[in-house]
Amino acid sequence: MKPRLALLICLGALALTPACALAAGNFANAGLPGASATNPLAGMTWGVYRGSLDGLYADWQSAHGTDKQLLAKEALQPLMYWFGSWNQDALAGQVAQHYIRAQTKGNSAVLSQMAIFRADPWEGASCTELPTAQQVAGYKQWIDNWAKGIGSSRVVMDLQPDMPFLNCIPDHSQVPAQELKYAAQAFSALPHTTVYIDAGASDWESVSTVVTLLREAGVQYTRGFALGATHYASTADELLYGASVVKALAKQGVTGMHFIINTAQNGRPFTVQQNRDEFHDQDICATAQSTHCVALGIAPTTNVAGNPSADGLNQSEAAIAEQFCDAYLWFGRPWLNNQAGPFEPQRAMDLATSTPF
Repeated sequence: MKPRLALLICLGALALTPACALAAGNFANAGLPGASATNPLAGMTWGVYRGSLDGLYADWQSAHGTDKQLLAKEALQPLMYWFGSWNQDALAGQVAQHYIRAQTKGNSAVLSQMAIFRADPWEGASCTELPTAQQVAGYKQWIDNWAKGIGSSRVVMDLQPDMPFLNCIPDHSQVPAQELKYAAQAFSALPHTTVYIDAGASDWESVSTVVTLLREAGVQYTRGFALGATHYASTADELLYGASVVKALAKQGVTGMHFIINTAQNGRPFTVQQNRDEFHDQDICATAQSTHCVALGIAPTTNVAGNPSADGLNQSEAAIAEQFCDAYLWFGRPWLNNQAGPFEPQRAMDLATSTPF
């Protein structure tokens, strides 16, 4: 079924079905002249955030000379910012609208990028406690309001970074997974929102485990999944892992999946197995030749197989990228302390100075 025809059918439907959710939520670029019919993120302008959410853009604005030129490598890229329980449930829609305006300058043809990190409790806390009924209700209110805030805006979304923490939920409860499935359906039903559920990274869970978790979290309602948000594995490793996940999902009846890869911090890749100490707060590379340290990677692009040798890919890996990967995006945040905050100006400067790309 052609995306535009499917979208019209779904908008006329009275009930949300998996097929309609998938068709309606796939193409952020739908209706734009020259937009790709196979890649929902291609053939459109990606917005650059000009605000003070993490200090990066403001730091670039106040810089001068060489410092300004270096910081432009980060601050003027189309970046994906994170939102979650620190944004009030009742005000979530207003926050979404404000952020989209800051990225698009009011141009409805421009793409906004966002990571939704709303699950609470999450990460380590989710391994020992389940959300209360009140927390679940707050989660749904937040998701509903955020979806209203997005409306018909063009958005690419990483849904719930570090999703593999679902594997440690007490008593194998399905409550957190059901929350993510609720969000996957709500956001994928929007006319121009392309959703990827976070699947961790190639050095985290096994393919079989992550496939189970993705299905529980509602990947069937979305475009696919996201890789590398908080890890530093190579783009090549993420491509190979992503292709295996796509094929494993297809064997279980979830077909047509694609993925995105975070390349914000894997310019000199390493795995969690190679360095477990202070994993998220790793040292920035001292030079462009340093190894096993944090460095800016491939700039955000949908031209994922455009320059394989320069990007460290062989022909087989480039072919996988062309077939399954919609984009390399920057949804990691290596210029923040522990990738969470606060903003560290010196880290940002060091990243810009030592990047091999």
